[in-house]
Amino acid sequence: MADRDKDFLEFVVKELVDHPEDVRVKRVVDEMGVLLTLDVHADDMGKIIGRSGNTAKAIRSLLRVVGLKNNARVNLKINEPEKSTRSAAAKSVDEAMEDLKI
Repeated sequence: MADRDKDFLEFVVKELVDHPEDVRVKRVVDEMGVLLTLDVHADDMGKIIGRSGNTAKAIRSLLRVVGLKNNARVNLKINEPEKSTRSAAAKSVDEAMEDLKI
């Protein structure tokens, strides 16, 4: 599979954001599968998450399809930007996404 999943994620995210030069994807492979960690500009977080997390869910679904095609389990972690204005008491992006799962 090489880095097809990483390249796919970078392509999709860079097309969605206003600051494509700040998009960073880290790929780690372990016994659980592939973990892609996404970092974007703080101003672009809303575009990546989407209303009610729908954009992030769609990206994760597409990554699962890419993984299935290549016999791998692909997971996505979206990191909180350093310049975030979110309060410390608020949930992280991944915590909020977990709450949306049914």
